[in-house]
Amino acid sequence: MKKKLLWIIPSCILALVLSGYILFQLVWNGVILLNWFAYVQYPVNGVDVSSYQGKIDWEMLALQDIDFAFIKATEGSSFADKNFAYNYNEAQKTDIPTGAYHFFSYDSSGKTQAENFIKNVKAYDRMLPPVIDLEFYGDKSYNPPSKEEVSVQLKDMLDTLEEHYGVKPIIYAIEQSYDLYLAGGYEEYDIWIRNVKTSPKISDNRQWTFWQFTNREQLEGYKGKEKFIDMNVYYGSREDFNRYLKDISQKIILDK
Repeated sequence: MKKKLLWIIPSCILALVLSGYILFQLVWNGVILLNWFAYVQYPVNGVDVSSYQGKIDWEMLALQDIDFAFIKATEGSSFADKNFAYNYNEAQKTDIPTGAYHFFSYDSSGKTQAENFIKNVKAYDRMLPPVIDLEFYGDKSYNPPSKEEVSVQLKDMLDTLEEHYGVKPIIYAIEQSYDLYLAGGYEEYDIWIRNVKTSPKISDNRQWTFWQFTNREQLEGYKGKEKFIDMNVYYGSREDFNRYLKDISQKIILDK
């Protein structure tokens, strides 16, 4: 009996290790999406992209039930995504409502960051609100700027973008940056939250508007450095989303 146990126990451990490894590979390679249920629970879904997806075939992407798209435009006070102009212009030739996002820098003023975005992003009639991407980079995750410092620059950028485009920007955040900088405030702004493992957990129980639920989807129509594409959902029905789009289109200030 003891000899049998000595054989069975290592075999069980090996089987568990192999099963765990196989499961990890399936998740890592996008075969299994941890948040697959988001597709079922929320009918309105869309992508967010950057130069990592290259120059996108938006007509092809539009055939895959994509309801909206956000494209990285700028970062900090001077950087512009090299594929933004192409992707933004091509996306407008489809029926996909499209917006642009800016990666917020803790090392630049909010005013100059807004000016960089405005210089690169021309408003159009089906444009989604501008997005400020508030997360961490470099050593900021373990050495974050103070809430007081960030709030000043973030407010300057939010106000400048709203004055120019006529709509309140969306704020994108990971749960850590939300808790540190946004919790308990910014109620007038739509929140786009990221959690690619589970449902979002927002500390002040606020309702998100967009949720980035996976960074492991694979679609047709792009051939950049990154084989995966981020997927997002809108909180609400298609009717709710159509009303949301209509409200934005009535407020957006079009460039002359």
